[in-house]
Amino acid sequence: MSTLVFFHAHPDDECIATGGTIARAAAEGHRVVLVVATGGEHGESPDDLGEAETLADRRRLELHRAADELGVHQVYWFGYADSGMTGWEQNSADRAFWAADVEAAGAELADILREEQAEVLVVYDWHGNYGHPDHIQVHRVGHAAARLAGTPKVFEATMNRDAIRAFMTMAAEMGDMDERGFDPDGPADDGNPFGTPEAELTTAVDVSGYVKQKRASIAHHASQVSDSSMFLSMPDEVFAIAFGTEWFIEVGAPAGVHSTWLLDQSAG
Repeated sequence: MSTLVFFHAHPDDECIATGGTIARAAAEGHRVVLVVATGGEHGESPDDLGEAETLADRRRLELHRAADELGVHQVYWFGYADSGMTGWEQNSADRAFWAADVEAAGAELADILREEQAEVLVVYDWHGNYGHPDHIQVHRVGHAAARLAGTPKVFEATMNRDAIRAFMTMAAEMGDMDERGFDPDGPADDGNPFGTPEAELTTAVDVSGYVKQKRASIAHHASQVSDSSMFLSMPDEVFAIAFGTEWFIEVGAPAGVHSTWLLDQSAG
């Protein structure tokens, strides 16, 4: 069996971006390791925080519940601070992940990859799906770590822009799409469109058998209800259509979807 390491920016990213793949890998007997870069300190703050409880405290508890739901074997906390959105003053704050030295942070992650004898590392695409500074930094640091550790397979988790467009059209026709739905071709946080065109993807992972676990793991991040309510308010059948496939770019493999699992023989 193999060890797969999933590197994510904030608590809840793990289930939204790759929850089905994590659950599938664990169910198939592989060791699944989750590394979380920040505590998500600039997320939504719930009204019921305890007197001495911070948002990071709450989100840490939520992540461990979500990780258990998905079958994660080990969680590592990187200890960097949430950098906030593009242009926020927090981008340059002390311990902000966006301000971290890429090679130094990469060396930290490389130590984990070596210790875990990782065969697969999952990061984000070049602009972190939607331009969040911490997501972009996951891409940069993850690639540096894989180079230092000699990790054989690196995948970039992304969203299929064409599939999102088709889904939104279908949902609107069914009457299940909120009129405020975003435009995947419009500018995201860094000014680039959301996700990646299908022609640039390499791997489509069927997680239809794990969408219930994925949805349940999202529900564990209850403090972030404003971010996750869209996922939880969809009818089950609509959620299954929208999230029954997770999309990746295998580093070094030619563009065009040609594999269906992260442990398939590389086409590169």
